[in-house]
Amino acid sequence: MAKSARYKVPYRRRREGRTNYRKRLKLLLSRKPRLVVRLTNKRVIAQIVEYSPDGDKTIVYADSKELERFGWKGDLNNTPASYLTGLLIGKKALKAGIEQAILDIGLRTPSRGSRVFAVLKGAVDAGLDVPHSDEILPDESRIRGEHIASYYEQKPEIFSEYEKRGLKPSELPDHVDEIRERILG
Repeated sequence: MAKSARYKVPYRRRREGRTNYRKRLKLLLSRKPRLVVRLTNKRVIAQIVEYSPDGDKTIVYADSKELERFGWKGDLNNTPASYLTGLLIGKKALKAGIEQAILDIGLRTPSRGSRVFAVLKGAVDAGLDVPHSDEILPDESRIRGEHIASYYEQKPEIFSEYEKRGLKPSELPDHVDEIRERILG
């Protein structure tokens, strides 16, 4: 790093590549709660967060691990699990009195039909008002897991974890519909 008087050291989170402050400022200027979506290697995490000068406050939290309480037997970080996590956060947000939010995907590149936008579709289907374009949302077939079921036909040996949990991937689309009804009903 340069040491001259004219050099400005970036904020720590910017140096670490964790925060884009220009994007964060634009989100905060909307003065709406943010629907923050983060994807890990094993789970999908969604939060409704409001700005506070002392630090952001999480109002509502949903994790794909919570889907197991509703009887979910599938993977916790695929597109159907992302959609169901979005349904869960949307339902919790409405119960907490939050009717609208703005999507915050962090440093993730927005690509059409991705898991981040599956969470968005779930939140919108639950009744949360989030500005978006319908072009970016994943297809209904991917949300139901039909792509996973068709891949199971080709390589069933890959899906041993599903069978250990008592679910054949070919039954996944019906299972997603069942869990959707449990969350909404």
